[in-house]
Amino acid sequence: MENNRNFMVAMALSIAVLIGWQYFVVSPRMDSQRQAAETSQADQGSLQTPQTPAGTKQDETVAPAGRESVISSPQLPVSEDRQAVIAGGNRIAIDTPQLSGSINLKGARIDDLRLKKYHETVEDSSPTIVLLSPEQLPNGYFTETGIIVPGKGPVVGASTEWQAPDGAKLTPSTPVTLTAKADGLTVNRTISVDDNFMFTVEDAIVNDGGAPVKVSPYGRVVRYSKPEVASAYVLFEGLLGVFGDEGLKEVKYSSIEEDQKDPQPKSTGGWLGITDKYWATTLIPEGSRPFSGQFLYMTGQRPHYQSEFVADPIDVAPGQTATSTTRTFAGAKVVDIIDGYEDTLNVRQFGQLIDWGWFYFITRPMFHVIDYIYKLLGNFGLAIMAVTVLLKLVFFPLANKSYKSMARMKTVQPRIMELRERFKDDKQKQQQEMMRIYKEEKINPAAGCWPMLIQIPVFFALYKVIYVTIEMRHAPFFGWIQDLAAPDPTSIFNLFGLIPITLPHLLMVGVWPLLMGMTMFVQMRLNPTPPDPAQQMIFTWMPVIFTFMLASFPAGLVIYWTWNNTLSIIQQSVIMKRNGAKIELWDNLKGTFRRREKPSEG
Repeated sequence: MENNRNFMVAMALSIAVLIGWQYFVVSPRMDSQRQAAETSQADQGSLQTPQTPAGTKQDETVAPAGRESVISSPQLPVSEDRQAVIAGGNRIAIDTPQLSGSINLKGARIDDLRLKKYHETVEDSSPTIVLLSPEQLPNGYFTETGIIVPGKGPVVGASTEWQAPDGAKLTPSTPVTLTAKADGLTVNRTISVDDNFMFTVEDAIVNDGGAPVKVSPYGRVVRYSKPEVASAYVLFEGLLGVFGDEGLKEVKYSSIEEDQKDPQPKSTGGWLGITDKYWATTLIPEGSRPFSGQFLYMTGQRPHYQSEFVADPIDVAPGQTATSTTRTFAGAKVVDIIDGYEDTLNVRQFGQLIDWGWFYFITRPMFHVIDYIYKLLGNFGLAIMAVTVLLKLVFFPLANKSYKSMARMKTVQPRIMELRERFKDDKQKQQQEMMRIYKEEKINPAAGCWPMLIQIPVFFALYKVIYVTIEMRHAPFFGWIQDLAAPDPTSIFNLFGLIPITLPHLLMVGVWPLLMGMTMFVQMRLNPTPPDPAQQMIFTWMPVIFTFMLASFPAGLVIYWTWNNTLSIIQQSVIMKRNGAKIELWDNLKGTFRRREKPSEG
């Protein structure tokens, strides 16, 4: 039957979209961007590698052939003891309202950074998040800026021993000034930091020699490990940046491991770095000076990932001074802070450091509405519920039309049952007559699907907001929900914690998923019972399927769906009553659980 086929297709599509839309959208987009980048390689020049003095052991980590890194550090011994590594070097302490850590005076690397306001778990007593770590650690992750002389390689870089005043400490009110000398150059570096996550590195390069020299500032973000991605098709984690007219470029860890190189077009303005779900480390070259950037996967004894740039050369006459400024963002991807940097520092597309997804034009505005209401109510869960009410008002005309159609369908139900009895031996004729009645009464038999289908894009947008924004991380609701971005921690299969057993992930079906399934079941029972057995089976089992499927989703999303269903039940009941349709909820519920009578034996 045509109506049944369309109905089945609509249900299948809604579930398929719910689970897999990003897989089929994001992957082709990434491939297209990669191909565009490859076509620009002909315009790229090779970046210079450092010259290694005689007798110095070469780093066995190498860049891919045909595209060389600006610098390869000497191999350092690996250690598991973070405190010992940090204590073993000369360092300047970092202390800001958001950050704590230190700068390594060897290389002037920012390689020890903790986020003061963010903890590993919802407990305030749990350790704070470690963002950056020294190269010697297995999870080494750091930023480095330096100076290259074309044809000679870095003259101020990874091995440079910087000098600092005694007792220097980097705070928002006390910048630090470092000094280094190399190959006839003196570099006076001033490092400052704001109250949030932005470092500014200003280099004054003095030519102490008797001949002019060309110098190029460089920077790199290096990472020796990669995070465990919880949902590869919903969230991007990896190397990214904005270059030239190409806009945002994202390269997954797996992609760079396969290709090992990803050069970008030369650009003026932009940024590059490495991002996690909630945290990121990026370099922002001086906006007025063109630079060449690239992403690398360096192989060897200690493979690592690297985002790097080299700016165009600066001419420095004898006795003269040239200046260069590079900014480093290292911290949490707080929406207001990220957007503020984009506006105040004129960092192009910096807001895209947050993965708003393909439907960013829905996701981003939705976040700002939720965030605005949160600031009024003080609870993100209540803000989500308030936004649900607003969305109900927006979609009211469409839902109203759908519910009216269902109400009319209830009024013709006796005629449908009469047709089924009259043409019980002629299914085709039965279907034709049913469609004739629907047409005469202007009834859409699949009207019950629309209230659910129209919320699918909203569902995805809200899912993205809850899943990727750090504002939702560890945001409590009420009772046992202490993290709206995590699944409901309770489960019916251990009696909600009364039985002290560890359950498989599939059986973690908490209170809120059960409430969602119940409200979905009740909402479907408000609709007329479908005449076709296949449709009846879908209506019966869909709430069960969604209960188990959404049990692993963020609790905030399940709360939204439950509250949305509750509002839909109220709205649908009122509209049906106003249109003279009997609300047969209890009859339908009893019919669902009533034992079918066996046909009499004759």
